[in-house]
Amino acid sequence: MTGRVARIAALYAAARERILVLDGSWGVMIQGKHLSEADFRGERFAGHDVPLKGDNDLLCLTRPDIVTDLHDAYFAAGADIAETNTFNATAISQSDYGLEAAAPDINTAAAALARESADRWTAKTPDKPRFVAGAIGPLSRTLSMSSDVNDPGARQVTFDAVYDAYRDQARALHLGGVDLFLVETIFDTLNAKAAIKAILDLEDEGLERLPMWISGTITDRSGRTLSGQTVEAFWHSIRHARPFAVGFNCALGADLMRPHVAELARIADTLVAAYPNAGLPNAFGEYDEEAHQTAARLEEWAQSGLVNILGGCCGTTPDHIAAIARAVAGKTPRIVPSRPPAMRLSGLEAFELA
Repeated sequence: MTGRVARIAALYAAARERILVLDGSWGVMIQGKHLSEADFRGERFAGHDVPLKGDNDLLCLTRPDIVTDLHDAYFAAGADIAETNTFNATAISQSDYGLEAAAPDINTAAAALARESADRWTAKTPDKPRFVAGAIGPLSRTLSMSSDVNDPGARQVTFDAVYDAYRDQARALHLGGVDLFLVETIFDTLNAKAAIKAILDLEDEGLERLPMWISGTITDRSGRTLSGQTVEAFWHSIRHARPFAVGFNCALGADLMRPHVAELARIADTLVAAYPNAGLPNAFGEYDEEAHQTAARLEEWAQSGLVNILGGCCGTTPDHIAAIARAVAGKTPRIVPSRPPAMRLSGLEAFELA
């Protein structure tokens, strides 16, 4: 077997044996570095005419040492899977910084940095192989919602443009050496469907199919995504992709996310993953939930048989990931249910005809 084929086989084997652990927040860790505009610019973008501070993905090119250090910190904490630092690394999202043309290079560099770190940690602990998930974020544009309250049909972007941006990102991540794709923080299912198609269409270019993990976001107590879908409707919308895992991340802390994860665990005939925030942000936009508090809540999820993969989103640190890894060590992963055949459709609500 080739190296990647062997790693994917190891990923599936590990998921059968234990609850896997994803890394934590990148934003909070990078903010803690108190980087300057010069750190983001580096030599390559020293003369760029748009401010670049805050473009965290760009650090893969200008401060790769910081990215590598963060990968190492999360692997040291016990993470099995590292996300690439590419949440906003599409041409569409990078256009906010005037860096559309740099998007492929950012993704290729990010994948290589994560791959190198994962391989080093796998060599240290062969019984605990480490994997790389190519992070594909939700974009700064949406296909389902109007950009003008006076014109319901107004859109800032087309499906083709979103598809093209995602395909370029997915191709670069694939060529950079990721083991799976993580389409994450989905608030608009139509954006996600463009990403799914872009990933699947890479096979037309002769690239091997990689596992896909799809992670949505329930934005508030309504139990719906921002584009209006219930948990079950969301699953029906993306099940055709036959994802390696499906789940939720961001927006909520573990206490508020639990019922939605439980519902997904009931209906999804694949692995279920979740990585909540460290509670809800305080008045200053900071996260106060401590590592042991997050870990205790996720330990209960594991004991209740709800999950196969756990990790952390906004506000979580290597300390949170270490506490989560300890809390779920030895816990039995969720058993994937077998659901009877039925016609299952979705709009904002789910429809099932047995």
